[in-house]
Amino acid sequence: MNDLIEKAKEHFEKLVREQLERVERMKQAEDWTDYSSIKPIIIGVAGGDGIGPEITKHARAIMEFILKEEIENGSVEIRDIEGLTIENRAKHMKAIPDDVLEQLKKCHVILKGPTLTPRKGDQWPNIESANVTMRRELDLFANVRPVKVPELGIDWMFFRENTEGAYVLGSKGINISEDLSIDFKVITKQGSDRIIRLAFDYAAKNNINRVSVVTKANVIKATDGRFLAMAEEIAKEYPQVKWDDWYIDIATAKLVDPARQSDFKVFVAPNLYGDIITDEAAQIQGGVGTAGSANIGKRYSMFEAIHGTAPRMVETGRTKYADPSSIIKAAALLINHIGFVERAKKLEMALDICATFERKLKMTGRDTGATGEEYAKYIMDTIQDPNLEEKWNRYQK
Repeated sequence: MNDLIEKAKEHFEKLVREQLERVERMKQAEDWTDYSSIKPIIIGVAGGDGIGPEITKHARAIMEFILKEEIENGSVEIRDIEGLTIENRAKHMKAIPDDVLEQLKKCHVILKGPTLTPRKGDQWPNIESANVTMRRELDLFANVRPVKVPELGIDWMFFRENTEGAYVLGSKGINISEDLSIDFKVITKQGSDRIIRLAFDYAAKNNINRVSVVTKANVIKATDGRFLAMAEEIAKEYPQVKWDDWYIDIATAKLVDPARQSDFKVFVAPNLYGDIITDEAAQIQGGVGTAGSANIGKRYSMFEAIHGTAPRMVETGRTKYADPSSIIKAAALLINHIGFVERAKKLEMALDICATFERKLKMTGRDTGATGEEYAKYIMDTIQDPNLEEKWNRYQK
């Protein structure tokens, strides 16, 4: 037994040292990137796995269409990032091979298709999630996801902490013996401060009078307790924003309560809880295929679809019918983030019109519906409609 305890102590000591070093890096973090001072802004595009390359090429085409002038005058460059496939990651036995990570770090923002994470029993080695690794390596601490369902009065914005919680140490647990396994969860003052502050700042700047903090602090007292305590302190700096706190179990229930849905506005949560409620919210919106996602850091930012790689569609030859809506919404978030706010708004309006209101083309995932290429063209044609905003406003009523 003593040998097992010593082994566990060594393992835990290593983790503590790693996390203390990470805290020091956060304390010395650089300022936010000012995209208005950069030329060219480099947009990296990584297709990923499964249907990823197919849907990502349609989002890329739309970005080229919207940013045509900037690409031509050299103020924006779109660059393809090769090697983020499961085959290449497995070959190098790394979640992100070194040369691919180097390519990513030469970009300012990244549009990424879904990537496969190996699981027990499949054909791939047990390497870490590319998403988790990218968020950690590029310090993409904020996962930001909007969800809107106008007919239900839903207009939610989620701020999920990306680099801490249960996921960051998810592959670093320890099997003490054949009878005992222990995993770890980490929350820091610095990590909590920056994600909670981002949520309150968003609410204040957009005249939104509610931030809901989601934890399980009544049970997970050290880590979740720290997160909740930080929210209480930061809230004092935003007296114009009301806030409340919810436990993850009741929060998931209230998201589907018609009597309460429209009350919520902005959510902020540690990693695992944020993952749960954002996927639930996306399902309320129409499924994970309808939602895009932003992963924000001070220096880098990455935008992605939130669905998986859809291997069955690939196996059955239906890739060209994959719905590109999620990755196109991610592209809209990217375009907004680098400063082209009005153009991003037009893309979002076009997405609403095409997917919810007009529906001249429907995505079914099969030959009974449109191809991704046809759907992307439909969106671009809609953007060019001189009556786009008037039409969108009419549909809202």
